[in-house]
Amino acid sequence: MKLFFGEINNGQVIINDEEQQHIVKVLRMKNGEEIHVTDGKGSLASGTLIIEGKKANITVSEIKTDYPDFSPKLHIAIAPTKNIDRIEFFAEKAVEMGISEITILQTEKTERKNINIDKLRKQAVAASKQSLRFHFPIINDSVKLQDFLKNINSSTTFVAHCHENLERIELQKIPKSEEITFLIGPEGDFSEKEINYLSDQKVRAVSLGSQRLRTETAGIFVAAWNYLT
Repeated sequence: MKLFFGEINNGQVIINDEEQQHIVKVLRMKNGEEIHVTDGKGSLASGTLIIEGKKANITVSEIKTDYPDFSPKLHIAIAPTKNIDRIEFFAEKAVEMGISEITILQTEKTERKNINIDKLRKQAVAASKQSLRFHFPIINDSVKLQDFLKNINSSTTFVAHCHENLERIELQKIPKSEEITFLIGPEGDFSEKEINYLSDQKVRAVSLGSQRLRTETAGIFVAAWNYLT
């Protein structure tokens, strides 16, 4: 399936401008080829390609709406790594495995303060198309940990940290829920002060096993666990 991103409204389909350029200039697709367009909100249009100069349009043969989203919904709030390639790798793989939402957390030990969120969003769209997802994940702006915690449901929010002296439940013992949020700290982990604050907010701590995982590996691990749940 050749899947592209665009708008789908009332039977009308408009392929995204950047996607049109990709179709015409990079892929060099031809008139009459079969293509599919999703709005990233659960709709999929199928039809044939029409190229007029530098413009690419679709003659629609079918539109399907309300494709089911991945369940359960997983939101990972993760601190950015010093090497930005690692957090981008996490985002790509987590999207492929059905993550619903990603938030970049700023914590006490976060070394990287500036994140190109727009680039992450474009990568999420690309990964969604690659994995044939018709619901694109939400990529939120960077936020401080304390501000993030103002809008959580503590009963379905968990934190993964490496402080073995503090109580942690096993990942497999997390109760099933339609939505779940995971917090993952930076390379230096959450500070003990932050973990105590999370505990005060009724956020339960979870162990991801006996090995110490890199930040991006922990994120991918949780995404894979949810994918297989």
